[in-house]
Amino acid sequence: MEQVQQALPASIDDVLAALSAQRYIADRSLATTIYLALKRHKPLLLEGEAGVGKTEIAKVLASMLDTRLIRLQCYEGIDVNTAVYEWNYTRQMLHIRLLEASGANNDAAMQDIFGPEFLIRRPLLEAIDPGNKKAPVLLIDELDRSDEEFEAFLLEILSDFQVTVPEIGTLTAPEPPIVVITSNRTREIHDALRRRCLYYWIDYPTLEKELAIVLAKAPEASEKLARQVCIFVKELRAMDLFKSPGIAETLDWVSSLVTLEIHELQEGPVRDTLGALLKYQDDIEKVNSGNALSKLLHKVIGA
Repeated sequence: MEQVQQALPASIDDVLAALSAQRYIADRSLATTIYLALKRHKPLLLEGEAGVGKTEIAKVLASMLDTRLIRLQCYEGIDVNTAVYEWNYTRQMLHIRLLEASGANNDAAMQDIFGPEFLIRRPLLEAIDPGNKKAPVLLIDELDRSDEEFEAFLLEILSDFQVTVPEIGTLTAPEPPIVVITSNRTREIHDALRRRCLYYWIDYPTLEKELAIVLAKAPEASEKLARQVCIFVKELRAMDLFKSPGIAETLDWVSSLVTLEIHELQEGPVRDTLGALLKYQDDIEKVNSGNALSKLLHKVIGA
């Protein structure tokens, strides 16, 4: 299959502009790391708290490069059958019975049942499929949730971008996929995998950066409401909560307030919508306890 030449950003400024066009507000250091990952065909390992925009980068890259996003969601117990390939045993059995009924040669039948039409391609095999017209973006999401054995299995794929299927042979990607790996650091990723990647830590944004994100992602919110929300969230992150809100929660809260046609923060609506921002009852009770919420809102309105 004919390959399509993929147009990559020519400079770091181009990456920044392309991300901005996709309404992703990024620091120059992140744009530099993305630029290097694209130019050097290196996997990009992103770490940071949940909800700070790691997964979103893979989606934005696929959109800005006009290519397919292939997502592998990791979890404890994920194995090769789920991540790479497996044979469609049901179809194979039906095919064998049809061949037997027609009196076909057994050796020919065995060759037939290991053809491409019986192979179920999982995300990793899809990403390196020699038939891909353009290199896709491969998102390996929340790798820290998988077992260390699976992480070790990834080493060959990330180094050589190839997979061996014993019945068929070795399949190699003509153009390496653009790989984005995310981790929330529920466990440490092994050094061997880190060495194969460019690394970037995504932290909670500054107030002004988060305001820019909210205005870009939720333009229906007034600037006054957006600023108050960002200040409120910043104050929450300074509290001793079990789980501080990420950018995703900030955007969800703004959207909830806009849906309720709220144009500035007031105690009643804030109390009623905290579930869009905080995901643990202990955290909600802490914010609602005593006059904690009133003090928070006083800081927000006085800021």
